[in-house]
Amino acid sequence: MNKKSSIKRLIQDFYLVIIMVFLYAPIATMTVLSFNSSKSRTQWGGFTTRWYGELFSSSTIMAALYNTLLIAFLSSLIAVIIGTAAAIAINSMNRIPRSLLMGVTNIPMLNADIVTGISLMLAFIAFRISLGFQTILISHITFNIPYVILSVMPKLKQTDKSTYEAAMDLGATSVTAFFKVVFPDILPGVLSGFLLAFTMSLDDFIITHFTRGAGINTLSTLIYSEVRRGIKPSMYALSNIIFLTVLVLLLITNFAPKRKKQ
Repeated sequence: MNKKSSIKRLIQDFYLVIIMVFLYAPIATMTVLSFNSSKSRTQWGGFTTRWYGELFSSSTIMAALYNTLLIAFLSSLIAVIIGTAAAIAINSMNRIPRSLLMGVTNIPMLNADIVTGISLMLAFIAFRISLGFQTILISHITFNIPYVILSVMPKLKQTDKSTYEAAMDLGATSVTAFFKVVFPDILPGVLSGFLLAFTMSLDDFIITHFTRGAGINTLSTLIYSEVRRGIKPSMYALSNIIFLTVLVLLLITNFAPKRKKQ
């Protein structure tokens, strides 16, 4: 039995190593290439940080980064406001209309991005809205709202309605009662919705590609256009910085709560 269990354990460890290699070998390759002084992807020309310098000195890349962060922040903030209000309204409905509305809300999340992107593009053209920054922002708000509703709804179901009614009975206005009683309870869901919306906006390419128009780029559309012309080493540097930023945020998110508990 011991021999069989050790062989089984060895197979499981080997399988795990293979999976990790498939997942992280491409990222490791990209990181190495971002420090390669040669433009060749097969030859090592020596260590350099030249591509990072070119990255930060490129006005095109910096403009795309600025657009990406600004659109992600604004769309997430507006989606949180609209989505939270919508979640409160849906939660106050009866069971049947609430179930119907939640089903309708889930459709955009299940719908293919390419269908959403083409539909939004056709809608903008039909209403004679010129494609540009504003259309990307509207599109990102549109597909972010369902994720906010999905994040806020569970917290709303956990709140006690009697506390809100008690605050109203004690003389608080509806707005004061909401921000003093309800909002603190649903704040974790609101923050989760904001972070999820922000991440979805940063990561989106297909919808942005169909609604961006000429003369404006986000990081995803810029990388796509650069790759079509040939991959520049500065793109390796940009991708590596994005990966390290996400990694640091994940580490902070996972280890910060544990330290607080200790």
